[in-house]
Amino acid sequence: MASNLVSYIAQMLTPDMIARIASALGLDSSKVQGAVSAAIPAVLAGLTGVAAQPGGAQKIADTASQQGGSLDSLIGMLQGGDQATLSQNGSQIISSIFGAKDGSALANAIGGISGMDPRASGSLLATLAPLVLGGLARQSGGDLSANGIAGLLASQKDNIAAALPSGARELLGGTGLLGGLGVSTQSAAASASQVARSAATAASSVGGAGQRAAEAATPSGSRNWLYWVIAVLALAAVLFYLFGRPSGEVAPQAGTAGQSLTVGGVDIGRQVQDSMASLQTTLTGVTDAASATAALPKLEEISAGLDKVTGATGQLSAEQKAALSALVGPMMPTLNGLFDKVLAIPGASDIVKPAIDALKTKLASLAT
Repeated sequence: MASNLVSYIAQMLTPDMIARIASALGLDSSKVQGAVSAAIPAVLAGLTGVAAQPGGAQKIADTASQQGGSLDSLIGMLQGGDQATLSQNGSQIISSIFGAKDGSALANAIGGISGMDPRASGSLLATLAPLVLGGLARQSGGDLSANGIAGLLASQKDNIAAALPSGARELLGGTGLLGGLGVSTQSAAASASQVARSAATAASSVGGAGQRAAEAATPSGSRNWLYWVIAVLALAAVLFYLFGRPSGEVAPQAGTAGQSLTVGGVDIGRQVQDSMASLQTTLTGVTDAASATAALPKLEEISAGLDKVTGATGQLSAEQKAALSALVGPMMPTLNGLFDKVLAIPGASDIVKPAIDALKTKLASLAT
């Protein structure tokens, strides 16, 4: 069994094979290499999620037996220029294991991270799927049973999660494909649990200290009203711990805690969060002039969405505007860093600078 399944499959794809894939897609090899680096853990994460479902591991095992073929023959197809057959097999694999909806989500995630258009990312996914499944079959030691597949994927979930780009986690977070890794909800749950425990400790400390002081300073007959005061102070300590600390110490959503940003039935806070997440993913995928051109429509779409948000802010109260500012502000250093990085890429600046300048102005307005 490979010590790291992601690395094992990635090492199979030599520079020559990457160049052949890039040529078939009509893309630069370096861009395809970056997309492959994201696609391999994304596909394995999806397989792990399917294997964790009832009957899922058996479905993968059956597909591997029927569609996968030997790894050597699959590599031979790619090296021999028969990428069309390989891609056709891959499309059947994706359909059999993931279905149309999740297969499309995987392709869109790969495209979102790499800056590929949907056609190219779908073709890349179809080309890689047989190779990933072939690598999985070889590393199973010939045990293509449901238990063998499930056991191998379970043993590799930490390696897969470590190799999965953060942008892929955001794009696939709502699909259920990451359920087998436990990365989509466990981290948030752990953070929330830690905050709750810390808040409870703070409240207990305040309450305990206040009660001891009250008992030492007052007769027993006058303590009842002080207990109520202590309870109020403890509650205030909890609220301050959760919502009163500087924005850098809390999750990004804390800026809207207790404050609705819904206007006319539209959740502005959620729209802004989604726009910033999409913007971060899009900017990360820009690596050259070609990817900048591919990213431009998405940047313009995000900018148009922010225009709608800006138009609705006039209906927000002062408190809501402050909450919106607290939501956007903590993300600005990260986004500004990505803006600067993209604008420093030769050939990319001329393409996306007008869109980036507009986005910076709109985000700065929302942040203040």
